[in-house]
Amino acid sequence: MYNEDAVGTLDKLGARVAEVFLNTFSEYTKEYGQKLNELKGDLDIHSVHVVVTQYEPQLLAENPRAYKDALGYFESVLACAAAMGAKNYTFHGKAYYKRLDRIENYDLTVERLNAICDLAEKYGVEVCLENVFWCTYNRVGVFSRLKNDCKKLRCCLDLKQARLSGCDVFDYLDEMEGRLNTVHLSDFNASTGKMCLPGKGDFDFYKLFSRLKQANFSGNMLIEVYKDDYGDLSEIRSSLEYLRKLKDEIF
Repeated sequence: MYNEDAVGTLDKLGARVAEVFLNTFSEYTKEYGQKLNELKGDLDIHSVHVVVTQYEPQLLAENPRAYKDALGYFESVLACAAAMGAKNYTFHGKAYYKRLDRIENYDLTVERLNAICDLAEKYGVEVCLENVFWCTYNRVGVFSRLKNDCKKLRCCLDLKQARLSGCDVFDYLDEMEGRLNTVHLSDFNASTGKMCLPGKGDFDFYKLFSRLKQANFSGNMLIEVYKDDYGDLSEIRSSLEYLRKLKDEIF
């Protein structure tokens, strides 16, 4: 579905909060955000996310002209986010075609991250660096270093990306503690080797929620799986009910 159809569908399914994934440049506008705001019903839009390779790597690039152009798109997305009430921007940063064990040009990366955090703040939005195995935050330890130099930078914890990185999700959580705004939830079925909706696999959500409570987490947890990871839309409702029951028990 296009986002303008999806927000209403999720509202009817009983979802209370969502992240809007903006797919293309024509959606990176204040007007599009206003449209979604009118259609979202009782749904709260927690965050926005974009197609990473369309401009995010250039926000951290050395080329000043590329950076300026990327900043323009970023600011348009911030205006879109503000129009729909989103307070968080899920950020991937650079896309690595080869896995790196370091941040390229660390000082420039810090300078740029601080600049985009300052710009986002003007729109009432916080930038949340997501752990993604093929992007800037590709391993445990990256945020431990960055958070000391980027005081406004926040985090998004993604379970599937932690699995793909080969790092323990709780090691990521340890270094994100106190700066975590968003959690992307998914499950994994070891017998089939496939990702699935929370409650349909083997992941210990009781342990995760307990650890999040211990960390005084007050952000939002969102289901994030792909379209082939479930069948009927009613399965989303069932997964939401499973997670809510567990959340109410622990939190």
